[in-house]
Amino acid sequence: MVFEVPKSAGGRPWFLGSLVAVALVCAGAGAWIVHAVAPETQAATATKAPLPERPPVEVVEALPQLKARLDYMAERKQFMGAVLVAKGDQVLFRQVYGKANYENDQPLKLDTRFRLASVSKQFTAAAILKLQDEGKLSVDDPLCKWIDPCPDAWKPIKLRHLLTHTSGIPDLMAQAEWGRIRVTPRTPDELTQASARYGLQFQPGTKIRYDNAAFNLLAVVVSKASGKPFETYLNDAILKPLGMKDTGSDAHADAQGLAMGYANFPGGLAAQPIANVSVVFGAGALYSTLDDMLVWNRALHNGHVLSQQSYAEMVADHAPADTPKERGRAHRAYGYGIYVNSLGRQVSPSFDDRQIYHTGSWAGFRNLVVYQPEADVTVVVLSNNYHQRDQVFMLSQQAMAEALGRPFPTGLNR
Repeated sequence: MVFEVPKSAGGRPWFLGSLVAVALVCAGAGAWIVHAVAPETQAATATKAPLPERPPVEVVEALPQLKARLDYMAERKQFMGAVLVAKGDQVLFRQVYGKANYENDQPLKLDTRFRLASVSKQFTAAAILKLQDEGKLSVDDPLCKWIDPCPDAWKPIKLRHLLTHTSGIPDLMAQAEWGRIRVTPRTPDELTQASARYGLQFQPGTKIRYDNAAFNLLAVVVSKASGKPFETYLNDAILKPLGMKDTGSDAHADAQGLAMGYANFPGGLAAQPIANVSVVFGAGALYSTLDDMLVWNRALHNGHVLSQQSYAEMVADHAPADTPKERGRAHRAYGYGIYVNSLGRQVSPSFDDRQIYHTGSWAGFRNLVVYQPEADVTVVVLSNNYHQRDQVFMLSQQAMAEALGRPFPTGLNR
């Protein structure tokens, strides 16, 4: 469900997350956080200030280099999807390319709903942390406190291990008969029971292995701790207060107005109508729009969703200390449902600004949502073509570079 799935890694002890949270409220902590975690700024203070007004949903093309690149690609059918760039609450670019449904000749609109795929994970993580802020759970709770019956193999697992892909529970795609599971609707209980049949791949906290099953389990915990279905709690506690009316879950296959996903095959562009996101209900079932994702990025990273302490935990690096570089590239920080890295180093000309982000891929969609905290820049690239991974990444970095005043990248460096 993401562009790059690390096969294995190691991890920094979790207590660093707690140190980060404590340090953030101490004098002089800001500089330490920037170097040890990420330059997320100190805006995430659970402020009660009102949310900024939503900008009008209209075409904006104030980034000329990005516009020229996208026009060129769209004319040659090299990109289909939607792009938004904003600095603070000022939209610098908002445009769509291609169709939401080619079979029905339905064009994409500025408010078309896209499947988020793994971009959904940060919402699940935020729900857990929101419940922590409410005093209903702790990320250091044993998983078995919330799962009954709970396999003996899961007794060492804490919720923080699930949040950081360090639990050792096999991913859905590592389970037997994944091809059949992928297209078969499942309930949360069925998914939990299926995961419980497997032993752990490693001792919790010692390695990283990307894990959709872990985020499904976190969604079960959200339901148990809140007393509401996961989707209901997410809507009541996060989406509705933020005014994200075009964001929700399609776990029950009842969402309306979604773009069709596509993939490139030798015979041409082919629709991918079977999404079945019930099997990733906590890991990749959400849909959203360009502007709802702008609202989300600004709210999450500017203190409107979580307490200062919980936000600091979310963006801290929880990877084991011996985590190797990924394919020779610099280590990315593993937060809770989110990553931090200098993505601009993967393009040429390169730039070093740290970015908080997550990718997503599922059922004909490729997405990347990025936030640069020091300049308060949001970039959202949503594509309804599964095979446009490199295009989505490159466009995200071209958009970020131009918004920051960096040289406009022209090639990949990875």
